Amino acid sequence: MQLFPAYCILLSMALTLRSQRAAAAAQSSAEEIVSIDALVKNRRVAQALSAAGELNAWSTEQQVRLTEVPAPTFQEGARAELVRKLLLESGLRPRVDSAGNVVAERPGNGRKDVVLLSAHLDTVFPAGTSVKVKKEGRRLEAPGISDNGAGLAALLCLARALHQAKVHTQSAIVFAANTGEEGEGNLRGMRKLVESYRNRLRAVIAVDGAATDHVTTVALASRRLEVILAGLGGHSWADFGMPNPIHALARGVSRFLATRVSENPRTTYNVGVIQGGSAVNSIPERALVKVDLRSESAAELDRLESALRKAVDAGVAEEMAAAKELGHGSDPRIELQIRSLGERPGGALPEGAALLAAVRQADCFLDNESRLELSSTDANIPLSLGIPAIAVGGGGRSGGAHSAAEWYDATGRDLGAKRLLLTVLAVAGVEP
Repeated sequence: MQLFPAYCILLSMALTLRSQRAAAAAQSSAEEIVSIDALVKNRRVAQALSAAGELNAWSTEQQVRLTEVPAPTFQEGARAELVRKLLLESGLRPRVDSAGNVVAERPGNGRKDVVLLSAHLDTVFPAGTSVKVKKEGRRLEAPGISDNGAGLAALLCLARALHQAKVHTQSAIVFAANTGEEGEGNLRGMRKLVESYRNRLRAVIAVDGAATDHVTTVALASRRLEVILAGLGGHSWADFGMPNPIHALARGVSRFLATRVSENPRTTYNVGVIQGGSAVNSIPERALVKVDLRSESAAELDRLESALRKAVDAGVAEEMAAAKELGHGSDPRIELQIRSLGERPGGALPEGAALLAAVRQADCFLDNESRLELSSTDANIPLSLGIPAIAVGGGGRSGGAHSAAEWYDATGRDLGAKRLLLTVLAVAGVEP
């Protein structure tokens, strides 16, 4: 769905909506934010917009610096310290909270509420991965260079631009570099931020990756499960036929992969990690698998999790039956354990929300086309609690996310920074 034609209709207030209810909601939202026309007439806002463009080279330099500091999930400390120092240079007083988030509050003048702007620190890549940035023409190549090097650089650019232009906002703006967005982090950083500021949150904006062609307004629910099988173990020749945890796991996973999934609501699964065994000639004592389940429907998630549990149970039973046929029926059973690695709740931003109206106005002013998106991001936490939230990119172009071939091109970086700036200020309000 292309949003751009609707933006200019919104700005001119010539709204043609499907129902009076939707029209009333959009009108109410527009009244809760500052219009772009009013914003750009503010001398200091205009200066901040100029600064956002002038900081392109600086932003790219910081992005490279940050990318070359490894930050696997649960090991974000070194990168967090660099972000803390850079925020300090922008006139802020950053601190590190109990979740490892770097948090800096820029006080507001007229209201006690808060606009939270956050970009995650962690990457999907394990410790030991080379994160040296290579330049190929306009492209910067390195694991994590876009996800989330681009988001962090945009966050820092905005803090610096507001500081240089001395923009004073009505709501406070909290700049945060948060932990635990990727993998098994279970959004722990954003959970802590929302817990800390919940009673004051006016809006939350998660800056994730580079893309400016979408606005994530719907939180995709997901569950991550770990299946662990444990047995006695033994010698591959002498103890042949003894119940084998890897065999049982393979039988179970094979059954699960035959599970049909819904296309509407869209539902997916992924077997992302399999581990077990110590030698090719040993029957392993242990095997595990990690599975990611996602769906637009809570009921479909329940069905998929149930299918996984039944499939693994059946795999264990089948392996035990095979062992019995080979004369090992009295051996200890394979023990099965299934535990949660995390659950991301779902939620959605209403079409008439002031935050969505703000980003639409920014897109119209900047001649940027974007679409509404459903995704799993840090915005899941506030959206699940009914707090207005979106996820957007920081600007530029990118590809190969979550792979060793990840790349970033700074072309269009200033568009992302200006879009972010206008959206934040439209919601936070500015002092004359």
